[in-house]
Amino acid sequence: MTTTIEEPVQFAGLETVGAHAWFGNHHALAGVSLKFPARSVTGLIGPSGCGKSTYLRLLNRMHEFIPGAAMAGEVRLHGSDIYAQGVDAASIRLKVGMVFQKPNPFPAMTIAENVLSGLKLAHIKIENPDDILERCLTQAGLWKEVKDRLGNAGGSLSGGQQQRLCIARSLAVEPEVLLMDEPCSALDPGSTLRIEETIKDLAQRITIVIVTHNMQQASRVSDYCAFFLTDGGPGYLVEADVTRKMFTSPKDERTADYVQGKFG
Repeated sequence: MTTTIEEPVQFAGLETVGAHAWFGNHHALAGVSLKFPARSVTGLIGPSGCGKSTYLRLLNRMHEFIPGAAMAGEVRLHGSDIYAQGVDAASIRLKVGMVFQKPNPFPAMTIAENVLSGLKLAHIKIENPDDILERCLTQAGLWKEVKDRLGNAGGSLSGGQQQRLCIARSLAVEPEVLLMDEPCSALDPGSTLRIEETIKDLAQRITIVIVTHNMQQASRVSDYCAFFLTDGGPGYLVEADVTRKMFTSPKDERTADYVQGKFG
């Protein structure tokens, strides 16, 4: 049965139905059905090894990059299975973007070239580069800091700035959904707060799904949470709900124990 976080709520058009994932013979994730609300932040929480990051990578077909990886079930975008035969994975990743745990700008490219690189790789015609740069860097909360040095190398920025540059690069192709895998775990507290501000601002326009081990961060930035767990076998979804309910009156005692820091 598909988990509905709250009704009525506008559906983002992204959902999984009975999603499973394997790495070779290792069954990593079992039977996850979940719908994502539009223009909001959904936090994926749970202890290490419960399949959160694996699930995130299923959502835009990054999972298949790993040798020996396999999946079953469906990941639907606007009702169509993105793993169906004939679906172009590259086109899916334009609609469902990804920001990784460690900032990964192209160090030899300038700040401007980094932002526009996704468009060039996708062979999308760039008619107004200056407008795109200002829009994306502003949305990523970086424009005021770099507008006078767009020709500098992307690798010259601080760690937090590099992560916001990666967000700007993802936004340039105008995704409908942005996936984030622990985007603040390698950053200092000040940079973390800037990224969190950026996430909350972006969620007014696009749908965001974020993996985080930080319960304080989950409570600050997530509108909804989905709690994953493993009992030694594949990870699975325990429950999903509005964040304030997950932290104050969860349906499952295991969720309460986790958000209160009693395990994981």
